[in-house]
Amino acid sequence: MESLSYLPHKYPFLYVDRVVERDPMKWVKGYKNISNNEWFISESQKSMPSTLIIEAIGQIGAFVRIEKSEKYEILAGINGAQIHGSAYPGDKLDLYFEVTRIRNGLMKGKGIASVNGSVIVSIDEITTVYL
Repeated sequence: MESLSYLPHKYPFLYVDRVVERDPMKWVKGYKNISNNEWFISESQKSMPSTLIIEAIGQIGAFVRIEKSEKYEILAGINGAQIHGSAYPGDKLDLYFEVTRIRNGLMKGKGIASVNGSVIVSIDEITTVYL
């Protein structure tokens, strides 16, 4: 649906494969397919690290904006993050971000990441700043 060039992130630091649906300035849905070829998968690390899943939720949140601008979204804060499970190679990581407040270049929202309908990461509050 949306071009991923909207984000300044490029491989290997882009954790969104596709935006599938959105209601501008309200919510956005997308996903990341996890493969064995990811840089973070190794013999000792069998799943996507939860910190990167949190980053993926933050990245999908950038697509809630109506139009692309020259400003960059910076992930400024996370409150109430809970880890409920893991995402492994072969999993489709579904990402969801919902806006709770926008004011003066500051956006707050909440998000979840799920695999096969089961929530594996939930975040009560994500704060982003547009620079």
